[in-house]
Amino acid sequence: MASVVTPLDQPSNYKDSQSRVDRQKQNDFLAKSATLYIGNLSFYTTEEQIYDIFTKCASPEDGGGVKRIIMGLDRHTRTPCGFCFVEFYTHAEALAAMRYISGTKLDERIIRCDLDLGYRDGRQFGRGKSGGQVRDEHRQDYDPGRGGWGAQAQRIEIERRREVEARYADTEQGGPVAGGGEDWKEQNNGAAATLKRGRSPEDEGDNERQRARVEERDLDTGRM
Repeated sequence: MASVVTPLDQPSNYKDSQSRVDRQKQNDFLAKSATLYIGNLSFYTTEEQIYDIFTKCASPEDGGGVKRIIMGLDRHTRTPCGFCFVEFYTHAEALAAMRYISGTKLDERIIRCDLDLGYRDGRQFGRGKSGGQVRDEHRQDYDPGRGGWGAQAQRIEIERRREVEARYADTEQGGPVAGGGEDWKEQNNGAAATLKRGRSPEDEGDNERQRARVEERDLDTGRM
C-alpha cells in the first residue's frame, strides 16, 4: 500500500543553479550531507536563536552537534537577509532537524529546512541585484520581518518621492519664471509712450497768447 503521508526528512527538488553537478550526483551528495539550508528567516533572527533551536536535534552523545552556522548576508550592507546554513556533524542529525524543525515558527515566521550540497565560501551572500535574496527582489507585499516592501516596490517608491521632492524644490525657489518678461516691459514702455498726446496747433496758439499777456503786463508795470 502506498504511503499517503509525505516523509518530512526528504530533500526538495531544488537544484542550485550555480552547482555544476548533475541531478544524480546531487542526490548522491544529499544522501550523505550534514548541511541544511534554512530559509524564510526574519532579518532580526540571531545566530544564537538558530543555534538554540537546532541543538535540540543534535546528538552529542554520539559525537554529533551543531558544527557551525553561517548567516546569510546582504551583499552590500553585510546585514542578515533571511537565510542561513546549519552544519551538523552527522547526516542523521540533519534529517532529524528537517523532520522536527522545518515548518515550525521562529520569530513568528514559518521556517523551512532543506538538505544542502554543502557550504562553500561566497554562498553566504544574497544573489539579488539589490544585494539580498532574489525572492525579495520581486515581492510586492509589505513584510516587516524581511525589510518591509520588496526591492522593486522600494525602487518605485523612491523614484516617486524624488519626483515629488523635485517639484517642491522648484516651488520653494520661486517656481519656473515665465519667459518674455523683458519683452513685456518693452511693450509696456512703448505703449506708455504712445499714450502721450502730441502737441497740436491749438497748443501753439495758446502759448502765443500766454506770451502776449505776459509782455502786456510787463509794459503796464513799466508805465507805473
